[in-house]
Amino acid sequence: MKYYIIAGEASGDLHGSNLMKALFKEDGEANIRFWGGDLMQNVGGTLVKHYRELAFMGFSEVLINLKTILNNIKLCKADIEKFNPDVIIFIDYPGFNMRIAKWAKARKIKTHYYIAPQIWAWKENRIKAVKRDFDKLFVILPFEKDFFEEKHHFSVEFVGHPLIDAIHNRQKIDEATFRKANNLDQKPIIALLPGSRKQEISKMLSVMLSIVLDFPEHQFVIAGAPSQEYHFYEPFLKSNNVKFISNKTYDLLSVASAALVTSGTATLETALFKVPEVVCYKGSWASYQIAKRIITLKYISLVNLIMDEKVVAELIQEKFNSRNLKIELIKLLDVNNRKALLIKYNELETRLGGVGASKKTAKLIINDLK
Repeated sequence: MKYYIIAGEASGDLHGSNLMKALFKEDGEANIRFWGGDLMQNVGGTLVKHYRELAFMGFSEVLINLKTILNNIKLCKADIEKFNPDVIIFIDYPGFNMRIAKWAKARKIKTHYYIAPQIWAWKENRIKAVKRDFDKLFVILPFEKDFFEEKHHFSVEFVGHPLIDAIHNRQKIDEATFRKANNLDQKPIIALLPGSRKQEISKMLSVMLSIVLDFPEHQFVIAGAPSQEYHFYEPFLKSNNVKFISNKTYDLLSVASAALVTSGTATLETALFKVPEVVCYKGSWASYQIAKRIITLKYISLVNLIMDEKVVAELIQEKFNSRNLKIELIKLLDVNNRKALLIKYNELETRLGGVGASKKTAKLIINDLK
């Protein structure tokens, strides 16, 4: 069968790659064409457009790049028509994907959404479009099933979280070898995960690195995003106590003592690696003013949302400053605080379910097509 997959961000590339592996395994004749990244490309199929050409952050940035976005939508529709797939599988990235889904549904192409749009966070009125434009919805957070089925009477499949698969299936590393290969000494590591887009990386790193001198007994290691080149990070590498490792975030987390993490999927990844973290976020003034008026959630991190309590500290906008960051990092390095946090992390993983999200989703998609 012919599958068309659209993933527009780094996290979608990760989950899309694991889903593609499962689809190829379950369907020996699978023909996959996709929008995604390097991980999906390494699995097979045909890459149409890389997500690094699609990612725009915040409301103001979207407006500035509106012409490019509209051209991408036009290209995507034309490519789908030419490929004529049995199903389109949308992975997150709702601003783009929901436009394509509406168009595809009108042409009677099957539409499956894997990692559903977070309309429980904002734009809940999108539920009308979700019900109208998608044949199947596969959700990965336990509270999403109740949200869609009990509140909006729309049947969905809870498949578990694919991050557990990604972490469970990764190739383990030897810490001593990893440190030597990446020019790291024996000091405990503070991992810095500033995001994947240039706008957010610049904002986040300027504050994260401001506390380096306050922790001379630790080394700070920036996790470089696969979508960015080394030269972009060079201006941030002025201190001898700051190192850089590109495209090895999971390996870095597996040896880190603590982490400073930009809000997003990385906050959950860090928790599943059992690394104490501070969740950080700072957007443009305009984007933040709009967001805080339409998003009514108690928390911004997936860890806290899933647990429905403050498990990890969140420093947002003006609270994300050197003083607060230093205070929270000191707390993370305290033995007693770390023990309490790890207990909560174990509970979090239990709530997310076990391994097998990608395989389960692939089987459900194939069975529906049959």
